[in-house]
Amino acid sequence: MAITSVDTEPKWYILHTYSGYELLVRESLFRLIENNNLSDQIFDVKIPTEQTIEEKANGKKKVVERKLLPCYVFIKMIYSNQLWYLVTNTRGVTGFVGPQGRPIPMKEEEIRKMRLEDYVVDADFHTGDRVTIDNGPLEGFIGVIKEVNDETQRAKVTITMFGREQDVEVEYVQMTKISDDAVEIPKEEDE
Repeated sequence: MAITSVDTEPKWYILHTYSGYELLVRESLFRLIENNNLSDQIFDVKIPTEQTIEEKANGKKKVVERKLLPCYVFIKMIYSNQLWYLVTNTRGVTGFVGPQGRPIPMKEEEIRKMRLEDYVVDADFHTGDRVTIDNGPLEGFIGVIKEVNDETQRAKVTITMFGREQDVEVEYVQMTKISDDAVEIPKEEDE
């Protein structure tokens, strides 16, 4: 299948989907890429999620993954009319976000805000390091790193939540290492 490219650089675009069809659309697009050998034109498909704390009916609290933008899927591709046709005819897709269903590429700051790209953080995190969580639903919590994964740029951090220790997964960009000299020990005053 020959596809004539209009653009040569891959860009992020937003797809609108039926409610609850986000995972089906993502899997269908992965199959489309594989079946039509489109890996050199469609580079990534993502559904941005975040960790939130939900309280269950029995009063227990649990950290769960939640979709940031329900009904939307993000796709990184080199735009062409042929690809537009293939993507918009994928089951569950209602169209691209843009005027008359024609996609508008996302801006760099939008891509960073949605964390669609993996930005390498020059972080020196190790097991046992104390960290503070700077953004996301766990902002303000302080914890100790239990595991690090430089490949995914995430760490498993043990925090104290609701009086109990809880392991949560935190991206490197969401946390800051607390240096030993940053911890102030109150001095006893001489009387």
